[in-house]
Parts: sequence; C-alpha cells; structure tokens
Amino acid sequence: MELDFTEHSPADFSPLSRTWVYPSSRILSMAEAFDLSDQIKAFTQSWKSHGQPVKGFANLFFGQFLVIMADETLSTVSGCSTDQSVHFVQQMETLFGVRFFDRQLLDFWIKEKVERIPLPQLSPAWQHGFIGPDTLFFNHLVSTKKEWEEKWLVPVKDSWLMKRLATTTQTS
Repeated sequence: MELDFTEHSPADFSPLSRTWVYPSSRILSMAEAFDLSDQIKAFTQSWKSHGQPVKGFANLFFGQFLVIMADETLSTVSGCSTDQSVHFVQQMETLFGVRFFDRQLLDFWIKEKVERIPLPQLSPAWQHGFIGPDTLFFNHLVSTKKEWEEKWLVPVKDSWLMKRLATTTQTS
C-alpha cells in the first residue's frame, strides 16, 4: 500500500486549512468507497457558512480514514458549518454501518497495513514489542492541512503518544 497520501492533498488549499480526521471502525469496501465519494462530492458542493460556500475537501484515505478540510481564506467556518460536517459524518456512519467517532482506537502502520489497537491494549502492545518507537502512528489530532501532511503519519517516538507510553511503562 502506498504511504504517500499527500499527493491527494488539495494543492490550492491554504496550509492553515482546518482539518478533521475521522477513522472508520473498519475498512470500507470498494463499492462503499465509491458511494462515499459521491456523498462527499454532494456534501462539499453544498457546504455553507453563513450562506457562503465553504471551500471544502474530503476524501477517504487508506480505505478507512475520512479526512475533511475547509480552506478559510475565502470564508470562515462557523460553528453551524462545523456542525454540518459533523452531521454529514454521522449520516455516513448510519449509511455504511461504521463508527467514525471512536477515539479509543489508535491506528498504526504495521507490516504494510493499518492496524488498530484499543487504548486499553496500548501498554501491552508496547511492552510485547507489537509497536515500538519507530512504528508509524496515525495522529488523528492534527488540525490543519500542514499538520495533516507533516504530522499525521509519524513514528511513535515523534508523537504525543510517546509521552503516554513513557508514563505507562514507568508505572508498570
């Protein structure tokens, strides 16, 4: 699987574009991905903030990460337009029978694929060597296009997760 996801990043968006990453509870099938693509197109074309069109982008990455961006150089994204995007994601959950809001699941790139580890299993995965400092971690807490491109997929040692692992290792 190709790891250079940034080649699909919208080149005409500001690096400060607001970005949200929603990890799906499972990989979507090819048919679902095509259907989602149609849903994304309809959403981004109709997305508005205070009646003004939002310059929006959304795409599915690695078959399971829905990434939404809003370039605020032309119009800002209000609370209501953020709510619109959240409602869109909730509709996609219902349509595809997946969860996009489970923040207790952590994603890693292991043996050429995305592996998901529930937060309570993080310490055992670390202690048994399933993940290590150089394991690539999907940091879904990025908030801008620039962060997404540079800090979404990083070694564990370069992420916020390292501090948590260091703390859990000391208390074990």
